[in-house]
Amino acid sequence: MNALEATERELRQTPARWLVTGAAGFIGSHLVERLLRLGQTVVGLDNFATGHRHNLDAVLAAAAGSGEFTFIEGDIRSLDDCRRAMAGVDHVLHEAALGSVPRSLEDPLLTNAVNIDGFVNMLVAARDAGVRRFVYAASSSTYGDHPGLPKVEDEIGKPLSPYAVTKYVNEIYADVFHRAYGLDCVGLRYFNVFGPRQDPEGAYAAVIPRWFGELTAGRSCQINGDGETSRDFCYIDNVVQANLLAATATDAAALNQVYNVAFGGRTSLNELYYGIRDLLSPGRPALADAQPEYGAFRAGDVRHSQADIGKAAGLLGYAPTLDVQEGLARTAAWFLSQSPA
Repeated sequence: MNALEATERELRQTPARWLVTGAAGFIGSHLVERLLRLGQTVVGLDNFATGHRHNLDAVLAAAAGSGEFTFIEGDIRSLDDCRRAMAGVDHVLHEAALGSVPRSLEDPLLTNAVNIDGFVNMLVAARDAGVRRFVYAASSSTYGDHPGLPKVEDEIGKPLSPYAVTKYVNEIYADVFHRAYGLDCVGLRYFNVFGPRQDPEGAYAAVIPRWFGELTAGRSCQINGDGETSRDFCYIDNVVQANLLAATATDAAALNQVYNVAFGGRTSLNELYYGIRDLLSPGRPALADAQPEYGAFRAGDVRHSQADIGKAAGLLGYAPTLDVQEGLARTAAWFLSQSPA
């Protein structure tokens, strides 16, 4: 029995009360769904700034008859909302944030208000509520301009965007709250998470859902730069696994740490584009010869990113089960089901 199987068995036997912030978002909704399927009591908090009610509807339909779910429409910038959601909670999975490097460059004040002020509100509410564990979404953007590959947790460079600054500050605050107040925290540095329910629309959509959305709608896709920029794309199921393991770890050495959460590989944007196109083209023959357009490199982006996941494997038992190809295949099936030919 692997670490995830053991964790899920234990959760089924001894259910807990969980708070998932950003519950209507892409990652948050997948966490809510898995927890409900495991028979947990889940409180969801979201203000719908980037999340969607239809994500929650999909989750509740998929997990019907399992667990208990309460939704609170609120904002992490409000300490009162955070306290209300935190009442009686055992474990916190804090996903609420404003993502996107370009958004942070355009509006650093808003990014700071949500990602730092909101984060501190959550820490204060968790401390005062006496929660067992505070797991939060950190980011691979924290590595900044450090050139080394693969990325290891204790070697970071200078941040390249306001967004990266906020996620690094989150790590510092979490460490201080552990040292000052005894709050056990675990940060998960996500690397380019993707999967079903990820929003393809808007100026700040991530590349994978945007390209799926554009290609299924018959529109051309733009690659920023020459297409040789590479990323460690990570399917959503791997991220859910990491959250469950981090929230329930019993080894003291595994707590109050920051971990890379990724698959551990590297895929160029060119490889990604043609992989997506080729998954869609059997059902959409017009896409078989579709070519991307190339534009300027995007400000604030790093050239290459790849994670060393050895720390998470060793201390949490993290073992990603789905690689990029299988994840893209599952994502393609979902997008096709949402927009039939």
